[in-house]
Amino acid sequence: MRVLHVLDHSIPLHSGYTFRTLSILREQRRLGWSTSHITSPKHSATSELEETVDGWHFYRTPAAVGKAPSLPGLGELALMRQLENRLLDVAGRVKPHLLHVHSPVLNALPALRVGRRLNIPVVYEVRAFWEDGAVDHGTTREGSLRYWLSRRMETYALRRVAHVFTICEGLRSDIVARGGIDPTKVTVIPNAVDIESFEPGGQPDPALQARYGLEGKTVIGFIGSFYGYEGLDLLLDAAALLLQRDPGVRLLLVGGGKQEAALKAQAKRLGLEDKVIFVGRVPHAEVQRYYDLIDVLAYPRRSMRLTELVTPLKPLEAMAQGRLFVASDVGGHRELIRHRDNGWLFKADSAQALADALAELLAQRAIWPQLRAAGRHYVETERNWRNSVARYPAPYAALVPAPG
Repeated sequence: MRVLHVLDHSIPLHSGYTFRTLSILREQRRLGWSTSHITSPKHSATSELEETVDGWHFYRTPAAVGKAPSLPGLGELALMRQLENRLLDVAGRVKPHLLHVHSPVLNALPALRVGRRLNIPVVYEVRAFWEDGAVDHGTTREGSLRYWLSRRMETYALRRVAHVFTICEGLRSDIVARGGIDPTKVTVIPNAVDIESFEPGGQPDPALQARYGLEGKTVIGFIGSFYGYEGLDLLLDAAALLLQRDPGVRLLLVGGGKQEAALKAQAKRLGLEDKVIFVGRVPHAEVQRYYDLIDVLAYPRRSMRLTELVTPLKPLEAMAQGRLFVASDVGGHRELIRHRDNGWLFKADSAQALADALAELLAQRAIWPQLRAAGRHYVETERNWRNSVARYPAPYAALVPAPG
């Protein structure tokens, strides 16, 4: 079977989106399928029309030439037009049996037009809703005209594709509740990990500990992008509360993003400049060394539609490494984490609850081995990519007749 995947962006950019993509592609190839890959104009890492990265070949879609449109919506229309034209070209070359389009809806609509024109079935994989991401990024607000139009576009696409895949039960419930979508045509492909890529955490590098003044300290950490929905401002407030109980605590933040300047200003305002270490972004190959510095990871996601519906990858990666972590009790976390079994939950949006959860977990070192083992067992038996990708063949086969 030949499958053409239509993507927002890909490696060499690093994100949860690109890591999920690679895991899906690897497992589909293990099933004997031929996969091709095209990215939208939003992938801006290269001006080349084709690119091979780490052995994976991608067809790139150039951005429209000329001055960016000034009126709202025209930029998105130009993007979709560019992707449609490029997709027609690439599909004509690779002759796929199936177009597998991934979020956002700006990819789905051009793929539907190309699928109708070339008589190729289109499936749509929803990883999150575009309108909810825009709310967090501050480019719209829930209930606005732009939000409503985006939601209408999403529902239009969901009703017209041949099959819908999504990453969790929260999103599946939302999709089915929109009406006009057959529940039997919505399949969850759960977020997972490549279990072979993760080993239980190693020992801290003494030189790295010394560089950041972490010798003999209890280290709470976060590694990832600094988006507003991650709730890192709550983590700083919680660190201030925790330091009143234990002056030996340090907060290690690895990564960057739009919230970085605001977080640094907050740390200064709280008088935590010497207690919070902002490492910045580090090469992917170096990330493991920073994980090894951390005693307890924190995932304090705020409660909003995006986090209530969508399951993240970070807690699964922590479990695969046998890491300890605390996480807010938003819906996306509750799909993955059983409190006091494979992780530790606290009431979302409360710095006090986060501080209390961290203090409680740090005080119960006797149960740490049990928590680590339960998390590792969970991803080994349930949340690995081989299990998740095994859910694709049946829907695919229903759309693509067997040869012969």
